[in-house]
Amino acid sequence: MSTPTLKQSPVNEFSRIHGIGAFRPDVIVSNDDVCQWIESSDEWIRQRTGIITRHRADKGTSVIDMAEAAGREALENAGIDGSQLGAVIVSTVTHPYATPSAATQITERLGATPAPAYDVSAACAGYCYGIAQADALVRSGAANYVLVIGVEKLSDIIDNTERTISFLLGDGAGAVVVGPSDTPGIAPSVWGSDGSKSGAIGMTHSMLDVRELSLAAESEGGVSAAELRETKLWPTLRQDGQTVFRWAVWEMAKAAQQALDAAGITAEDLSAFVPHQANMRIIDEMAKQLKLPESVVIARDIADAGNTSAASIPLATYRLLKEHPELSGKLSLQIGFGAGLVFGAQVVVLP
Repeated sequence: MSTPTLKQSPVNEFSRIHGIGAFRPDVIVSNDDVCQWIESSDEWIRQRTGIITRHRADKGTSVIDMAEAAGREALENAGIDGSQLGAVIVSTVTHPYATPSAATQITERLGATPAPAYDVSAACAGYCYGIAQADALVRSGAANYVLVIGVEKLSDIIDNTERTISFLLGDGAGAVVVGPSDTPGIAPSVWGSDGSKSGAIGMTHSMLDVRELSLAAESEGGVSAAELRETKLWPTLRQDGQTVFRWAVWEMAKAAQQALDAAGITAEDLSAFVPHQANMRIIDEMAKQLKLPESVVIARDIADAGNTSAASIPLATYRLLKEHPELSGKLSLQIGFGAGLVFGAQVVVLP
């Protein structure tokens, strides 16, 4: 008996970004505000990081709320509705529940149920990871349109008195719709990880540590969330700044060049450069190493938004297009890098 011939999904030769959306919280935290918690100054923070202000969400605004707002705008700008989505990918490390995922809840809010939906935990590289997967899903025929959202509420997982990373971080969400295209719109992705440096950025403790502390305190009448914070066992972010800086400057410029090579272009062909908004000095050094011509517009959203991890590239891209609408349809190199340590980069045609 012969083996039946299986059907396979129709293949789309190319994909591109069709629409973009963003959400920035209303609360703006200045460097002077930050200096209430750490011994520093506005001048020092500006010189070391390039950050002037950062947006932070209030207690009533969740990761889901921010992602939904950015996703709705992306859908509107792409000219489609939620029912046309074939998948929803949410890149975040700050959704406070292990399950259900943020993506499934956002899918329901946007009217995309029963589209497959899942979260990606790749920190500052998460958005580029999402783009790599969306590109593959669309071109393979597994999904016609994919919503990719980068969203973080980093203010939930920082200790404001901690000096290595807390003053850098902000909240927000950015989203894009990836779909089929008649011409190439997303070049091959260059992505990877370096687990040997996984301790360079991470949490101070695990939730298991919190559980053990809570259990130990039960015999003494229990322990409150406030008391957990006082013991410094409440999990918060920290980093080895020098290790991260050196890795980002020297290794990520190489990954960015590999993304240009994979796209079959040179720096002179670019119109925009949108790196992860980690530190202004890193951005400037990467641009220098890539020998970007003066004609390339470089995203520096970090000055007003701070480091928003997975949300930083779509937020910076959104702002770039608002300020320079002539960049629509032009080539942009984007690269994300951070905790893990993980990285992802690709050249895209701006929507």
